[in-house]
Amino acid sequence: MDQKKTGQFLKKLRNEKGLTQEQLAREFNVTNRSVSRWETGSNLPDISLLVDIADFYDVDVREIIDGERKSEMMDNEIREVADKMADYSNEEKRKKYFWIQVAGVLGVCFSFSSVVLQVQCFEQTIGRAAALLGSFLAFVIMCLVTLYVTGLLQKIARHKKVVLAVKIITVVILAIGAYYMFLGLLSIGVFALSAGFAKIQVYTDPADYNKTIHTGNTTGEFADAYFHEFDILPEKLDGLDVEELSVTYYNPWDGQYVVYMTIDYDEASYETEIERLSGFGVEEEYVNYYSVTGEPEGYDLVAMNSDEYKGFVYAMIPEGKTDNTEITYCAIWFCNFCLDLDVHEYMPDKYLLPGFDATEDNPYKDYMWEKISSETQPEL
Repeated sequence: MDQKKTGQFLKKLRNEKGLTQEQLAREFNVTNRSVSRWETGSNLPDISLLVDIADFYDVDVREIIDGERKSEMMDNEIREVADKMADYSNEEKRKKYFWIQVAGVLGVCFSFSSVVLQVQCFEQTIGRAAALLGSFLAFVIMCLVTLYVTGLLQKIARHKKVVLAVKIITVVILAIGAYYMFLGLLSIGVFALSAGFAKIQVYTDPADYNKTIHTGNTTGEFADAYFHEFDILPEKLDGLDVEELSVTYYNPWDGQYVVYMTIDYDEASYETEIERLSGFGVEEEYVNYYSVTGEPEGYDLVAMNSDEYKGFVYAMIPEGKTDNTEITYCAIWFCNFCLDLDVHEYMPDKYLLPGFDATEDNPYKDYMWEKISSETQPEL
């Protein structure tokens, strides 16, 4: 067998088709270098490709091997032998790559499961978005590897319409992923900017009380300053004997409050206010929220509005004090199970509910997120 003669014949057939080496390489899913080596005679196509090349050029396998056209077509027996040789070669490859194929299929299943689980539990954070993107890329890579070792990739590559459809689907999926990642990064960026520009505002003048409490506004900076839980706090301080007042407001994303004030009423006004506060009652549910164990030492709660998510608003009077006319009001209000402010810096410890912990790593936060996660998981 003259390999150079065979190579020249292959080159002649390609030129008759009007194809470049690059175009032929794409047709058979091989490299340009492989086609060049065929045509220089330094190497020959795999036996599994000979029948496909012969069909493509409309010649016999024997003609390719001999490097010239024959007047007679290869008989069916020879073609059958060539087909069997190609099948044998493919069978050997299948045996060789069997465990690689199994590993590839398992890898596709696991990576797909990872993507699905991360989509179900997705939160718009950089870490979660990067993890989801990485899992998706791993899934795509495992699919390509599996298709290659099973031989399906070569077959798919020969169908241009299928290849085009796969490309379009891939681009669409990547575009959707990029869109959601962009939204996640955008929301994080907006949050970071708002948190960076937010300032802690502290008011100690009764004249400024309604800037953040009972504003009556539905728009503007303090649009979120009305909560029905705040009804425990006096609507206005005009004409009242305010002995101490501190209203701390911070809004990096959602409004957060640390409020305490003590008002000394005249006897009649005190009775009226106590009667008003008694209408709220003291919710026993507040115990255990944010690790709270009870009322502040030395005080009796007369009103309590609590929320397992947002915090506490309460009023209290000195314990065992006769002829008392003083009422102390407190509010610690936030969101996401965490207070960004150091509550000890903005409220005296004697007014704090004992055990209260709303720091970043407070155990109640972990407990609530775990509870929410378990409640939102679908039943199997």
